[in-house]
Amino acid sequence: MPNARRSFLFSCLISVVILCAAIASQEKTSTNAALKYQNPNLAIEDRVADLLSRMTLEEKVQQIAPSDRGRTEIIDPTNTYTNETARATLAGWGDPDRPFPPKKSAILRNAIQRYLKEKTRLGIPALAMGESLHGFMEDGSTSFPQAIGLASTWDPDLVKRVFTAAGDEAGSRGAGQVFTPVLDLARDPRWGRTEETYGEDPYLVSRMAVAAVTGLQGDDFKLNRHHVIATMKHFAVHGQPEGGTNTAPGNYSERIIRENFLVPFEAAVKEGHVGSVMASYNEIDGIPSHINHWLLDKVLRQEWGFPGFVTSDGNGLQMLVETHHVAANKADAARLAVSAGVDYDLSDGSVYRTLLYQVKQGIVPESELDRAVARMLAAKFRLGLFENPYVDPVNAEKTTNSAEHRALALKAAQKTVVLLKNDKNLLPLDLGKLKTIAVIGPNADGLHLGGYSRGPAHGVTILDGIKARVGDKAKVVYAEGCRFTNKHQDWHGWFDDNVELLDPKSQIDKIKEAVDVVKSADVAILVVGENESTNREAWSEQHRGDRDSLDLLGAQNDLVKAVVETGTPTIVFLINGRPLSINYIAEHAPAILEGWYLGQEGGTAAANVLFGDVNPGGKLPITFPHSVGDLPDFYNHKPSANRSYAFSTRQPLYPFGYGLSYTTFKFENLRVEPSQISAGGTAKVSVDVSNTGSRDGDEVPQLYIHQKIASVTRPVMQLKGFQRITLHSGEKKTVEFTVTPETLSMLDTNMQKVVEPGIFEILVGPSSDQTTTVNLAVTGAHGETGLALPAPPPLGAESGQVSNFDDMKVAAHYGSWATSSPAERLSTGLECSSIQALRRRIRRICRARKHFRFGQRETARAMRLRC
Repeated sequence: MPNARRSFLFSCLISVVILCAAIASQEKTSTNAALKYQNPNLAIEDRVADLLSRMTLEEKVQQIAPSDRGRTEIIDPTNTYTNETARATLAGWGDPDRPFPPKKSAILRNAIQRYLKEKTRLGIPALAMGESLHGFMEDGSTSFPQAIGLASTWDPDLVKRVFTAAGDEAGSRGAGQVFTPVLDLARDPRWGRTEETYGEDPYLVSRMAVAAVTGLQGDDFKLNRHHVIATMKHFAVHGQPEGGTNTAPGNYSERIIRENFLVPFEAAVKEGHVGSVMASYNEIDGIPSHINHWLLDKVLRQEWGFPGFVTSDGNGLQMLVETHHVAANKADAARLAVSAGVDYDLSDGSVYRTLLYQVKQGIVPESELDRAVARMLAAKFRLGLFENPYVDPVNAEKTTNSAEHRALALKAAQKTVVLLKNDKNLLPLDLGKLKTIAVIGPNADGLHLGGYSRGPAHGVTILDGIKARVGDKAKVVYAEGCRFTNKHQDWHGWFDDNVELLDPKSQIDKIKEAVDVVKSADVAILVVGENESTNREAWSEQHRGDRDSLDLLGAQNDLVKAVVETGTPTIVFLINGRPLSINYIAEHAPAILEGWYLGQEGGTAAANVLFGDVNPGGKLPITFPHSVGDLPDFYNHKPSANRSYAFSTRQPLYPFGYGLSYTTFKFENLRVEPSQISAGGTAKVSVDVSNTGSRDGDEVPQLYIHQKIASVTRPVMQLKGFQRITLHSGEKKTVEFTVTPETLSMLDTNMQKVVEPGIFEILVGPSSDQTTTVNLAVTGAHGETGLALPAPPPLGAESGQVSNFDDMKVAAHYGSWATSSPAERLSTGLECSSIQALRRRIRRICRARKHFRFGQRETARAMRLRC
């Protein structure tokens, strides 16, 4: 349904406002001053147990299922809102241009909390939720660069500062939880939500994950009103959907899932102590994540020890009925999800409200309901909401989009920009040599923030930023050049339904106008790419965002060619949310900058980079392919993915970790000390990095590893460390990395994390395709440095393979080499080693008295087979 997602966004704000309300008709009859759960000196688990014991079934269900949005009740001593105006304000939240300033939003949330505290039986406060993908998604908040742009900074310390600011703005307005960070690995850029991610690499994403979570939540377990609970999402395997389309299956082996997709989530739990998890829309091996016991219980809670709560995604529970068809109705969906470990229904609450009847009828154990409610209550105690649910509206106004946060947004945007090409040092531009500057393109004069944005209190377009920087030193002329969609040309486009491409022929006159403008200029700055209506979350057929091509849309390529062919030196500045196959631009434009979505200060940042006030030092967090046919194209592929295409190449257009500078750097003297360690030992990797150019600049030394021989195939290289450093012209710095057992570990054939003895290549350089190598020997218990080579198989031998799913693992056991004659193979229909493996499996199952699928006849036949 077209408005389903917008309804969900609306519910993020208002449904949770009511979620914790006890039944409105049950008025508070006592002060409850002596009640155990109100004692802040007691342990949270004791307070939760006491409160839970006092709650009715109705009150419990209301903790995990939002109430009817029309029932909002408030007490507002400021007289800013009445019940009616509060409901109207909340009902209009889906309008991206509806004013909802910081002070008034704080007053409204205070009014709701006051009603709950003073007029409900148990005084349970609300947990107000919201979005904060790259800044709190509410009117006037600071808009930082989109997540894919923040990843391009390769600067976790900066990312932590960004989310500290975003958490402060959310908390100051009364929010207690935000739905970020997105920890999906973007391994298929056709997917419209690529912009929301931190790229394709598990290690890079894990570092950004910990930075974002600790920024939002702070470093202490208990949170103050300057911080909010972070929600890592989308759990899990959501970033490489089949066909690149949103919510499609993520059917990969357990090994691929654990060694790639789960890595950032595990880091967020174990290092960041994230408070909440959002289940993903997709299925894994036929099991939707919202009912996946292995994912939500075995991995998340039993293995990682996650103590927080799990929320559904918006309408994720309804999808169990309407899309996945694993539940007959909402009641069935509720039973399956709460059993699997989904604690909160993030939609209209209609699915989990069925639990009231189901628990009363004994269909769902009350213990499962209590478990979910307890986790939600624990979050509220952690936030201190029972002691003080109110915020200071004046402070909310002061904190939101403050001068400090605006400066941080500018710094983040400047560090985001990636220099892809700079022939003949066209950049930076020298204003002293320019009389007329042409700014061209459909993305030049719109504020592009990326998805999950609201209008910030301050915003600078690329065109405005250039005009402000140039001032009266040169003339700035502008032409749009073309449009490529029929809806909003700025951040508003993310909300638009039924977006259509414009016919390139309809843009011919605009292109001619742009060419005339460019001919009169000394240099052209061409701002092209995508907009928020063309790469975004596809939440319905009326609201699509996934693509089957990565080429520039509409008439943009025609515009680029026409501008370049004028002979005017041309700089292409990309504004987009996914890698694009910009082959013509890469070949013909002398200078290219990747900006992604730069946030509210994007225009100022772009101008500072263009004119040399800032030296770009960003690096790509994701690979740029030549075409969509190259996919999958992530750098850390397995060695057998090495065939080139006929008449083409498998080499990327721009590789992972790539990024140039206005200065030059030299890497030398790579060493590892000691050069041999035990499997449990550590080593220090050092490299000298020098700035050999004339400008100060940033470089990002990157450490990769590759195990030369292992029992399981290993990626050709894996990122295991990086540091963004600043070097003055002529300065040299020794950069050090520590190699630990965790750095070298892998999952063996039995899915156990081990460090296998062997030779590891240590690769260090400025990008994944520019590294030097040194070897590190890792010895086993007896001094061995690698696996012994097996004897060659005799003639007629084979290796039997038997899949083993006894413990729900995607694994395999491999039989040893054995000889067999052609006659034996023909008479049995099985290879001898396969027979041996089958017999061993049958005996093991029988000893364990487990159920298996073989019938008696098949079992007897298998046991009689002889090699």
